[in-house]
Formats: sequence, structure tokens, C-alpha cells
Amino acid sequence: MVNLVNHGTGRVRVEFTIPSRSLIGYRNEFLTDTRGTGIMNSYLQGYEEFRGDFPTRLTGSMVSDRIGTALSYSLYNLEPRGTLFTVPNDPVYEGMIVGEHNRDNDLDVNPTKGKKLSNMRASGKDESMILTPVTPMTLEKAIDFIKDDELVEVTPKA
Repeated sequence: MVNLVNHGTGRVRVEFTIPSRSLIGYRNEFLTDTRGTGIMNSYLQGYEEFRGDFPTRLTGSMVSDRIGTALSYSLYNLEPRGTLFTVPNDPVYEGMIVGEHNRDNDLDVNPTKGKKLSNMRASGKDESMILTPVTPMTLEKAIDFIKDDELVEVTPKA
């Protein structure tokens, strides 16, 4: 922190010098912390020596272990394990990150698992599966999310 000014009007101006690489993905966290009222500005002051590593995410990834189409039944069962990035009917492939795991390790999951069909079926049971809406993964979020052993795939449609 280089400077701190409290004008007494409810706004505080705080100035920092930080590496540009640590700003990748910070904007969303900043807006969440300030409840959307913060104003952030950055400019390149100059080049400096390497200041060291900074903390990264403490969670793991949910990685698809097979090729297919994501089904709502399997995604509904994966929701308690973390935050999902895919919606039903999305094509998935082996090694694709389909969500963020709550714990610090990576988890191999099967997002293509369908429900076993039987003759005995309760009416209205299948319609009650409601999934949490997925926030789209932007390029900035994706670069901030990945770890050293992961890659970001950018295609024309996704």
C-alpha cells in the first residue's frame, strides 16, 4: 500500500503497487467485496523484479472421465460436490473441466451418466430436478481459474 486517503464522505482512496499478473481475475472479486460500489483503476508504472508467487485458488477441479453429452441427472448428483460450469446437453470430452470441486484435489466425474430406467416410476419425480443456474466462464475468469497443470480451450462457439 502506497497511499490511503479517507475523505470523510464514506469513500476511501487506497493506492497499491502490485504486479500486473496478480490483477488477472481480480476485478470480479473486487466487485463482490465492494458490493459493486468500488472503482478500480490500473496503469503500468514500470517494470520491476519478480516479487514472488501470490496465493492461488484452494479448490480442485471436477474433470470429466469420458466423452458424451452432459445429462441433467448426473449434473444434479454432482452439484453437492462443487460449482458446475456445464449445463445439460453440453458436449463433454475426457479431461474437460466441468466444475470446481469443493476440496483441494481434482475429482474424476461422469457427467454423462443416465438414469436407470425401470417399469416402476413415480409420476412427477423426473420433473423435480432443478439445477443451479451456471454463470458463463469468461476468458478472464478461465485464465484466473486454471492451475499449472490445466489449459484454457477457446473455440468459436465457446
